[in-house]
Amino acid sequence: MTATVWVKVVGFSDVERHTLNTLFRLSAGQTPAYALWTPEQAAPPQVALIDVDSYESGLDQASPGFNTNLKRLCVGSRVSEAAWRTFPRPVDWPALLQALDSLFASQAEVDIDLGLDDPVDPTVPPGIKASLLVGLAREEALYLRARLALAGLTDVDDADSAVHAGNCLAERRYDLVVVSLELADADPWALVQSFADLLAPPHAVVVATAAPSWQAMERAEALGCKGLLEVPFNPPQVLALLQQV
Repeated sequence: MTATVWVKVVGFSDVERHTLNTLFRLSAGQTPAYALWTPEQAAPPQVALIDVDSYESGLDQASPGFNTNLKRLCVGSRVSEAAWRTFPRPVDWPALLQALDSLFASQAEVDIDLGLDDPVDPTVPPGIKASLLVGLAREEALYLRARLALAGLTDVDDADSAVHAGNCLAERRYDLVVVSLELADADPWALVQSFADLLAPPHAVVVATAAPSWQAMERAEALGCKGLLEVPFNPPQVLALLQQV
């Protein structure tokens, strides 16, 4: 059974709260799975995300129930002596998720080997390998960015159309390209097929779709794709595919 990590969230804007809720929702089924803690929960929170620039953070620290032993990941410009890690704004969400996973995820799940030319070392400097996400919805791209970041692939570009993707591919070589089969402005299969004609084709190509089928899987294999991801993402499937790339 997937372990649930209860996260106490203090402060943050509506937009930031929406992003956090999205990250929590996308973690469902993973180990660990993150969930928003409320005072009504029977279990205590295991970690706290604190907006140190918010009024609520001052109230939290002054409350009688303030737990000095609780790990705190703080966001904002103020310095907090109680912080375990501090992130400036705008928030680097993949880095924040990586910090959470470093506390709770097993090494086996964090150390994802993408097999792109060489085994990936999560400690390598960013920009060594590049990835391109084509036609993915914002939440889908956010999730994959977080997963790639854990593997050391922090250099990730987004393309919302085939034309945009073509421009990106003309400017640089990508080690990994993920293409949505729901791409709106062009035939995604034709786009994938065109990669073979590039002077520097991507090392690995993965397709993603909300309507998986045997036909799609066979076509992906015929075009040399490393695999097909089902949307909404199934975390074990994502990890299993990345380990085969």
